Amino acid sequence: MPPRKSARAYGDFATAFGRIQSTIEQVIQGKAEQIRLALVCMIAEGHLLIEDVPGVGKTLLAKSIARTIECSWGRIQFTPDLLPTDITGVNVFDQEQRDFEFRQGAVFANIVLGDEVNRASPKTQSALLEAMEEGQVTVDGVTHQLPTPFLVIATQNPVEHEGTYPLPVAQLDRFMMRLSIGYPNAASELEVLHRHGKHSALDEIDAVSNARQILGMIEEARQVHVAETLNSYIIEIAASTRETSELTLGASPRASLALLRASRAYAASEARDYVIPDDVKALASSVLSHRLMVAPETEMSGRSAVDVIDDLLDSVAVPIRG
Repeated sequence: MPPRKSARAYGDFATAFGRIQSTIEQVIQGKAEQIRLALVCMIAEGHLLIEDVPGVGKTLLAKSIARTIECSWGRIQFTPDLLPTDITGVNVFDQEQRDFEFRQGAVFANIVLGDEVNRASPKTQSALLEAMEEGQVTVDGVTHQLPTPFLVIATQNPVEHEGTYPLPVAQLDRFMMRLSIGYPNAASELEVLHRHGKHSALDEIDAVSNARQILGMIEEARQVHVAETLNSYIIEIAASTRETSELTLGASPRASLALLRASRAYAASEARDYVIPDDVKALASSVLSHRLMVAPETEMSGRSAVDVIDDLLDSVAVPIRG
């Protein structure tokens, strides 16, 4: 096991993290917590699903993250006629070489923006599964590694909207977090008019980090200490989702692991070299809610997965540091 980083090192981590966050806040007004969680997801080596109504800044947030980090990025506009090979790539016969040549798809980038991911067919959506889980794609039996770091930021409109396909459970489980941007308050919306009324504020920001620094931050986050009592706390939270009658599908072991990794990154962003229960509680809804299936009677009563998680967090005993 590598030696733990010093507390001072995590102060540097928090400074770098804050610099990226403050730069994005120049473009996205009034959404500091959503920006922070999105960056935590990236540092925790996860993938992000942003779900909300049109026009609240989902795509702008994804673009802002890509702009602040000097690395490769690609955009995939999901449409009903999009093919899986448009995402992963395809082998094309080269007449001069008399052989097949692999042409990379849009997924071969450090940051991949999948815009309106639920407008594509389930078959096309599934083309992202291997890439998101294993950091590679396999085409015609040949495996191609994706660049690192690798982050998919997918946006989607609510499934009730016309022309959308619900993401399958297996696809949802690949996303570490699901966030909702929400409407801005009056003051923030006024600031949007001032900043974006004449031109895009996105054009005014420059990269304040790069792929190498992000990889270093990822490695530092991996070394954040998690006490055994907190590991047990995460497991108990996941187990409670499997036992309650309000849910028909609870959190998987992958969800527990995602909550652990996100908690480490969250603690590092606070300049701490150890995780506390409040880190886990702050992330539980974003990490777990999209993986759960609410029982019909629970849904009929007007309760969502987030409501159920909030109640479960109150029922699970919080470990006391001894």
